[in-house]
Amino acid sequence: MSLLSFVKEAGEKLLDLLTPGNANASEQLKEHISKVGLGNPNVQATVDGDKVTVTGEVGSQEEKEKILLAVGNIAGVGSVDDQITVTGPVAVAARFVVVEKGDTLSAISLRVYHDANKYQKIFEANKPMLKDVNKIYPGQTLRIPE
Repeated sequence: MSLLSFVKEAGEKLLDLLTPGNANASEQLKEHISKVGLGNPNVQATVDGDKVTVTGEVGSQEEKEKILLAVGNIAGVGSVDDQITVTGPVAVAARFVVVEKGDTLSAISLRVYHDANKYQKIFEANKPMLKDVNKIYPGQTLRIPE
């Protein structure tokens, strides 16, 4: 379990999510996870200021990482406390990279794999949150599989 940092000013805007005393924050986060295409996982989320704690169980390391990114890539979220347990086979955790101004998936691929043509690998690793290879934004955190 770990604490992941995110760029608070970047990400999708969910109205009222981080409003102090928002009793519906956990449900809003579960709806967001489902809306980005990750189904309805067995996780719960609590919000404390700009920190979101995610607990529960998922079947794979990939599913866990995608859920953490879906929650962290919300405007106003500064950190995500990962308290998710993986019930399936143990897998190597992916690296994460923060998109910088002017980045493309090809540029990130060149930086991490030394091959710009492996951008599709990054795109696939971040589906369903990414719907288009050209739709990334500065401050967004992406999964980088080995």
